[in-house]
Amino acid sequence: MNESAEEHETAGAALDVDAQAAEFLIRRADRTHWSADDEAGLEVWLSQSLAHKAAYWRLESIWERADRLNALRPLLVQGTRVTPAPRRRSLLFGIAAAIVAAVAIGANFAMLRAGATTYSTPIGGREIIRLSDGSRIELNTDTVLRTRFSGGKRNVELVKGEAFFQIKHDAAHPFVVLAANHRVTDLGTKFLVREDGGRLKVVLLEGSARLTSANARNTAGAAILTPGDVAVATARDLSIARKSMEELKSGLSWQRGVLVFHHATLLEVATEYNRYNRQKIVIADTAAGARVINATLPATDVGAFARMAQNFLGLNIEYRDDAVVIR
Repeated sequence: MNESAEEHETAGAALDVDAQAAEFLIRRADRTHWSADDEAGLEVWLSQSLAHKAAYWRLESIWERADRLNALRPLLVQGTRVTPAPRRRSLLFGIAAAIVAAVAIGANFAMLRAGATTYSTPIGGREIIRLSDGSRIELNTDTVLRTRFSGGKRNVELVKGEAFFQIKHDAAHPFVVLAANHRVTDLGTKFLVREDGGRLKVVLLEGSARLTSANARNTAGAAILTPGDVAVATARDLSIARKSMEELKSGLSWQRGVLVFHHATLLEVATEYNRYNRQKIVIADTAAGARVINATLPATDVGAFARMAQNFLGLNIEYRDDAVVIR
């Protein structure tokens, strides 16, 4: 897909507005250096267009949702302006940094979408993408990915689904993956990224990567990942667990067309299976869903799953046109 100059220009203009709004908001929060002239300048800027107002109000809402705005307001004692204490000033710049990150990540998304090439896989499908820089991306089932390489930048957006990245490292041109309002920056890595309804999972197998959140509420929204780290990020939280390389490789079994389960409940297995198949597995009761199994099964063979549940677990199976019901 060729880049549209008009789309590119429109995206750039929107980013300039966001940057101006962020500058006004950050300066205004620290009233030590905010004057009546500054306030008048803000009013003039806001009155110039609805786009200015929308950008300012949107970034202001990010700030306020951080639940710290009141603590960062200037102290007024008998009409005398008081400079915020060092801790308050630290919080101020912490939230300011979060807003700048939000604008920056938003900029990445906007610029990428302005001229991206889109790849997608159907349910049960897989595809390998070989990029011009020597990097390799493998898409899992029901995945949509956008790529945009221009001006020395290497950006991709995982719109939904799961992808495994093997990146040719170039310190001068970082490889950035955008997903679920987060940014993963390659520092020479092999890593897995999975987006699932706003929940982001990043698995680091080799090298290192920087994970950053664009949400100001997510106070733990940045981390450097090393091999064995499994990061799970949402709009509010970021948690990191350690797993063995054997466990991590089991999570990549879909590359061989199979799914590997260790001490997984039947409900967990069915949920994972349903990502790969249009004919869904329905667990009809809690007792069946709580059964624990260890198994390696073909990813797109619902019948194999049903036979395992019937022959090894003694469960009842009912076949329907669009589902297999297990009880």
